[in-house]
Amino acid sequence: MSKQWQKMRKHDTYYKQAKAHGYRSRAAYKLKQINNKFNVIRRGDTVLDLGAAPGGWSQVAVELTGDEGDVIGIDIEPIKNITNAIFLIGDITNDQIVNILQEQLKDNEIDVVLSDAAPNISGNYSLDQARSVHLAENAMNISKQLLKTNGNFVVKVFEGEDFQRFLAQVKTGFRTCRIYSPNASRSRSSEVYAICKGFRKK
Repeated sequence: MSKQWQKMRKHDTYYKQAKAHGYRSRAAYKLKQINNKFNVIRRGDTVLDLGAAPGGWSQVAVELTGDEGDVIGIDIEPIKNITNAIFLIGDITNDQIVNILQEQLKDNEIDVVLSDAAPNISGNYSLDQARSVHLAENAMNISKQLLKTNGNFVVKVFEGEDFQRFLAQVKTGFRTCRIYSPNASRSRSSEVYAICKGFRKK
């Protein structure tokens, strides 16, 4: 992490708010803003958080679902415990990941799938954007296998040449799909979120 990046982070409003309020990442505010606008997570929901480390989105999901809800997070990196959340170690690009998740879920269906997963940034934007779409496609495929009818899906993706193709794919499975950039996203970031509601189970 460069000295310039560290300096920018210390002056970042959402970074400071996250530190002050005990969130593990500034990204927590992205999910808060998404939910305030689109109401994707409700009390009592079962939520699956893909690429969950370090756990900022899972913290917000636990708050929103309350004691009646369930939050399951998965990442290739271990995640420190959060009360009322379950964490698994796994790779969302692995073909066996749905089987692993189904074993954990047993007969429970998922109300909401979240994915704030991002690739390791190489500095080559075309490569990074393609990797972002690849992660988003894997998250979409998982959501289409595990979501209940009328469930919701939120996924991060970098804009670029593969973006419209991905958007056309994901729209086929949901009643509505809107693109949104939360205020908490950094101004220089090319990330956007697809907010997909009303899963149509085939």
